[in-house]
Amino acid sequence: MELHFEELLGKITDFIKSEARTETIVGEQFELGEFKCVPVIKVGMGFGSGGGEGTEAKGRKGEGMGAGAGVGIEPIGFLVSKGEEISFLAAGKTHGLAAVFEKVPDLIEKIIENRRKEEATV
Repeated sequence: MELHFEELLGKITDFIKSEARTETIVGEQFELGEFKCVPVIKVGMGFGSGGGEGTEAKGRKGEGMGAGAGVGIEPIGFLVSKGEEISFLAAGKTHGLAAVFEKVPDLIEKIIENRRKEEATV
């Protein structure tokens, strides 16, 4: 069994180049009044592969291979320009209850840390 990783990686990379573009995810640059807005995205990817072969005590041989890839694409904001001024406007800023839920992991970590300190002093 033969797996051509270079060929596979090339095809995946070409796919990401053609599909993981701001235009296909968020849209084209646009104007809003006197502001020009350019969408910005974040792309992350990961690859993994493995293979092996072996022989059982009864003399039977076996082999196997596998590969996988994942891509994450997220809109992160807009470059906004007006005349000579350029600024970045972040997308997804949370407010209210959603902001509280984002802080829950930090709160749990602080509670655990405080309990450890209390147990260490006892």
